[in-house]
Amino acid sequence: MPLDFALFTVLLTVVVAALVRGFTGFGSALIFMPVASATFGPTVAAPTLLVVDFVLSVPLFATSLRECRWPAVLPTALAAAATAPLGAYALAAGDPVALRWGLSVIIVLLLGLLASGWRYRSEPTAPVSVGVGTLAGLLSGFGQVGGPPVIAFWVSGPYPTKTIRANMFAFFGLISLSSFAAYLWNGFFTADVFQLTLVVAPAYALALYAGSRLFGHTEGTGYRLLAYAVIALAAVTSIPAFDGVLR
Repeated sequence: MPLDFALFTVLLTVVVAALVRGFTGFGSALIFMPVASATFGPTVAAPTLLVVDFVLSVPLFATSLRECRWPAVLPTALAAAATAPLGAYALAAGDPVALRWGLSVIIVLLLGLLASGWRYRSEPTAPVSVGVGTLAGLLSGFGQVGGPPVIAFWVSGPYPTKTIRANMFAFFGLISLSSFAAYLWNGFFTADVFQLTLVVAPAYALALYAGSRLFGHTEGTGYRLLAYAVIALAAVTSIPAFDGVLR
């Protein structure tokens, strides 16, 4: 795989994506997928990110299992795992541009919810968690972008920053297993995915570690602000109409 300008841009994007993922527990797909999808196509970009992130995030996932809020994580993750195959089917059968427009609209709506200042104070009920997980699973299946509905939900709740981050690592670790099965069933693990994985994995590993260390040193200062910024960036970069400017 030649190191041309497009691939170099993807590598820079990988570094930023992994830094944010290490710090917040989410956001890598929101940064990586728009650029990588425009360069390599979503059916190469999504499984590449799934493999790289799942393998390299195992230590952080293991730690999160002790720190997360299971009453919130478990129903959300189970619902997402059940619906991720439907999202993968949409990725295999749907029009890539139409899918990206759909992603853009959903992300903008979720950002609007956060900006509205809406908050809830109690532990989320199981039916609400299942609803959020269902949407997250669909988005994760066809674009590895299941983070926005979940982060918008948990950031708006009563949890401290450390718990939200642990929830996100636990959630993505659990649903990745379902996504692996769905992607394998749809034949997404191709030679192109293998090549791109080998190229981006070293940069992702170093930046993921740096982001995690940064969270530890700062104790999560600015976490919510960064979460809002990542979602806003995703809303802009995922709009197909901006491809001529951004890509």
